[in-house]
Amino acid sequence: MAGSNGKQKSVRNMVLSLGVTVLAAGFIYLFIPHEEGDPDLPRVDYRVELLTARRAASYPVLAPEGLPESWKATSVRFKGDDFDAWHLGFHTSGGQYVQVQQSADKPVTFIEEATQGGRETKVTEKIGDRTWTRYTGGRYDALVHQEKGATTVVAGTGSFGQLTQMAKALKSE
Repeated sequence: MAGSNGKQKSVRNMVLSLGVTVLAAGFIYLFIPHEEGDPDLPRVDYRVELLTARRAASYPVLAPEGLPESWKATSVRFKGDDFDAWHLGFHTSGGQYVQVQQSADKPVTFIEEATQGGRETKVTEKIGDRTWTRYTGGRYDALVHQEKGATTVVAGTGSFGQLTQMAKALKSE
């Protein structure tokens, strides 16, 4: 019988240890600050990259003018050695992501990559002086405009309303 008393103490100690661990974890969760929601991404200044892209690219490089202050530019890059690839990404006030990308690469290749697997729909819309085609079904929804020498893709997790807002804001200088 002495052996069963030792097992009872071991089980009791294990249960007590588990209880203390759960209480400690609860205390840490309740009283130590933790972030909720999206992380606060830093705003980037894209003016230098834009000037460089506009001087070097083989097509008119587009960038937005007049977007709400709540739309925060968070990523920018120009790769002159990669088909003059231009990228500018924004986080919207609602926490969505909208980007504009341009390239002189083959449209099929570039669109597949920029929309992350989106497929062309039959829906087109005139925004400003450009006609855009909607793409859906990939990671991002997108608006795509093709002209001689370059393809422009406005894509992201944002709604088509937000994508249209970005497309309307795009200017070449």
